[in-house]
Amino acid sequence: MKLFKILLLSFILWGCEPDGIVAQDLRQEVIIENEVFKVWYNEVKEQPVKLIYTSTNRPKNVDRGSMNFYNEADYHTSDNADYYANVWDKGHLAPAATFSDSKENLKQTFSFLNCALQDQYLNRGEWRLLEEQERKWDDDSNLTITVELVWDEGYEILPTGGHIPTDMIKHIKFDKDNSWRCFEFENAKPTKGWEEHEITHSH
Repeated sequence: MKLFKILLLSFILWGCEPDGIVAQDLRQEVIIENEVFKVWYNEVKEQPVKLIYTSTNRPKNVDRGSMNFYNEADYHTSDNADYYANVWDKGHLAPAATFSDSKENLKQTFSFLNCALQDQYLNRGEWRLLEEQERKWDDDSNLTITVELVWDEGYEILPTGGHIPTDMIKHIKFDKDNSWRCFEFENAKPTKGWEEHEITHSH
């Protein structure tokens, strides 16, 4: 009888977790690398912590069309529910437009491993404009870009499980001369242009 109760309790706990993943099995850090990016992912926060990609003046050969974000089978990430009926966009960290040279590369950018809870005005405004500037800079030099997400004390956790980052930082290395430019954004509606978000950072 005691064994039955233990098995029943285990079954209930298993069923309470999304996708059958028990909470204690979620990883604080898992590192995944593919042809487009390398990401340090936190399954507890359901968010990338750090992601690195390169911007190399790739030709535009394909359009995103009706591509949508998709979940990866082996990783616990955010999903569509985290972005439903709120101000949070599915923010690409490695930009789709930067990897529109092939359908395979473009599709890879739509993995939820590459997706952050990003304020809609930031995503569609100054963040997007900085991404466009990167694609101008990479005409002259390949770029190695590191995106870091920050969670300051008191950050918000959605009922669906996503942990909303408070800040997003881009470290842009110009490979031609090993110089750097860094930009930090509060994860909120911007009140100034992307140029004014530049910060001094030692590298």
